[in-house]
Amino acid sequence: MHTLKLTQIGNSVGVILPKEVLARLKVEKGDVVYLTDSADGIRLTPHDPAFETQMSAARDIMRKRRNVLHELAK
Repeated sequence: MHTLKLTQIGNSVGVILPKEVLARLKVEKGDVVYLTDSADGIRLTPHDPAFETQMSAARDIMRKRRNVLHELAK
């Protein structure tokens, strides 16, 4: 567990993430992270949850319509 301190950054308030957390998230300076609500609190992730939902739906369609997509690719 890491304790994070809120700090003033210009007119905003920010959190500085320790190197270990950045490495675990596989992000670095300039990358985008997403903050979402979860059942047990707040979740910080480098992956866009909305995009993941869309990709899951696309994978389902591609699996079901594999033959049609194969013919269209010709």
